Amino acid sequence: MTQAPVFIVSMGLISALGSGSTDTVAALRAGRRPLAPLTRFKAGPDAPLPVAEILTELPDERIPRTHQLARLAADQAMAGCGTPPDAIVIGTSTGGMPTTEVALENGIDDPKAYMDHGVGSVAEDLARRTGCTGPLITLSTACASGATAIAVAAGMIRSGRVKSVLAGGADALCRMTYFGFKSLQLIDPAGARPLDRDRRGMSLGEGAAMLLLADRPRTDNDLELLGAGLSCDAHHPSTPHPQGDGALTAMQAALCDAGLPPETIDYINLHGTGTPDNDRSEALAVNRLFNGSPPPLSSTKGSTGHTLGAAGALEAGIAALSIQHGFAPANSGVDHVDADLALTPLLAATPLSLQRVLSNSFGFGGNNAALVIGKGSGHEAKPARATEKPLVVSAYACLSGRGRSTATLAALSDQASCQGCLADSVVCQDLAPRTVRRLKRLPKIALALAEELRQTIDAKVWPQVVSLGTGWGALSETHDFLSRLQTSDYQFPSPMDFIGSVHNAPAGQVAMLFAAKGANLTVSGGDYSFEEALLAADGVTRTSADPILVMGADEAHPQLSPLFDPSVSAEAALSDGGGAILLRRDDSSAGICLAVADYRSGHPPEAIAQTIARLDGAEAIGRRFGAILAGMPAAERDLAKEQLDHFLALSNFSGPVIDFRRLTGEFATATAVAAVAGIHWLATGNPTLAPAGKGVLLLGLGRFITATPICPP
Repeated sequence: MTQAPVFIVSMGLISALGSGSTDTVAALRAGRRPLAPLTRFKAGPDAPLPVAEILTELPDERIPRTHQLARLAADQAMAGCGTPPDAIVIGTSTGGMPTTEVALENGIDDPKAYMDHGVGSVAEDLARRTGCTGPLITLSTACASGATAIAVAAGMIRSGRVKSVLAGGADALCRMTYFGFKSLQLIDPAGARPLDRDRRGMSLGEGAAMLLLADRPRTDNDLELLGAGLSCDAHHPSTPHPQGDGALTAMQAALCDAGLPPETIDYINLHGTGTPDNDRSEALAVNRLFNGSPPPLSSTKGSTGHTLGAAGALEAGIAALSIQHGFAPANSGVDHVDADLALTPLLAATPLSLQRVLSNSFGFGGNNAALVIGKGSGHEAKPARATEKPLVVSAYACLSGRGRSTATLAALSDQASCQGCLADSVVCQDLAPRTVRRLKRLPKIALALAEELRQTIDAKVWPQVVSLGTGWGALSETHDFLSRLQTSDYQFPSPMDFIGSVHNAPAGQVAMLFAAKGANLTVSGGDYSFEEALLAADGVTRTSADPILVMGADEAHPQLSPLFDPSVSAEAALSDGGGAILLRRDDSSAGICLAVADYRSGHPPEAIAQTIARLDGAEAIGRRFGAILAGMPAAERDLAKEQLDHFLALSNFSGPVIDFRRLTGEFATATAVAAVAGIHWLATGNPTLAPAGKGVLLLGLGRFITATPICPP
């Protein structure tokens, strides 16, 4: 292994196979295939398609189903643990959608009915339940979300930022995904048959898996996350690369991270959805990696269904159980193996002595993740390396209701309003018509930011890693898909709107613009989404020299924004926009540095004092920073104002303090615009807001407190 080890000290699983490790192992050994016609909601005028439902009654129907599944898995993982995790990283694609879609259909216009809609609300719920007061990161990278969350969590542990992370994924069945995949004709009416000659698509499932990861083992039998690899196809919004290039890159990166050659892998848990394109692409990638002679392999989605954001975490858990119990699961659903794939899947659960397992997860937007899980390597825990280079700014761009970068930055320097929504024609003025032909508001904003950067930098330094923060995702596509679904009596939803509705669709578009084939992250944590995107990108790139694009963007939607975002509901006018920052690993003297120094719950009385300590104390704050950009969401303004007053009193800071949301308007990633403004003031030598030798502190307040120093060379 090339880096400090990360141990899997406990885990929790729930799926149609059962709840907990014992039930899951028994079901896999028996080759159970619990696919049955949908019963959770009406399937429209057509016969219900087979799905993998969890049929046991869940304990609290007052909260969304995804949250309930995540709770059950987290409770199992945390059972017997005396202390809360230092951080929580979770992958999900539905969040509160199972509840939201019902409320919208019933015409409910009370924002309280949507308070758990955001995908980030799942992590917040688990934080309250487990007592975690540290960083939360929510990955929404479609079907790769759960595995990507585990990779990001491992990066946080290796960096030395935290010692333990509760990481995994959760997704529940909902109308959005059922009718969305049905509209794409990607659901097999006979049930998923991965690698079968006659396969016709996937079967949806639901579930959750949470792994407690730590920097040291708790028993001699703890397994390790030996390696993780992330990549992006940068090829198509929904179709995998036909030769499996991105999948191959992710697997190679995971093995490289583990310091292992391919021949040391004893079993592969395939992504294996049962769709013709996916299975073909993955088979090509696997055969390329193993020179046509791969180890035993199978897909477990014929048993669990495709649990979307939970799949990567659930299959990581299954990989761990396979090692612990000495068997490889069957590739259930296969009647006639597709000879053209040149793979020989296991047709029954097979006793095997497994040391190392490779687990694959791929998703819309070209997102790919691969994990290597195995028995202890014998390495002792290593301290985080202090020599890792910081993130240095190469270029930046922003967009607001005032205009593009030049107009927005001039207004913010004068502390003038940038509220409002820029006309689509101005947003897209530099984009080719074919690029935005079928796109709606959010991907247009993201591409406009990316294109402005692209025009100012050499192709040699184009980003290879993209990390996008968005509080609410693509609201226009979500609204239009659900509206058409309901008005057509569940018969004619738009497949294009479904593809565009996934949170990571804009980041996938940006990846295609730059041909960025490294890690592609989409992070969604409400008002703290930009900071989470920066934190996640930092964690997965600490040993990489690839240029990194960190973005924050949100769209304003007249119907959904006031329902979903409590700060927007308090505002008279809608606002949207975003910011983009190109970063590289370099010496701190080479340019302006940017990093999240602190992220914690904002409710403990000692939180502000702890943040000041993380910034090296009151004296250092006055010496290092010339101005503070304070993010105070309207819905939490009273709490945020109290926190800010406390911060100023304890730190004795006397410089300018700018309440930037009063200027940008209320949208979740307004922080990204503020970050670009702070960088611009340092880059242009603004004597009032960035006096010589001093930086700008980006201070997020409210439910969480974040501190992001923007420091001069």
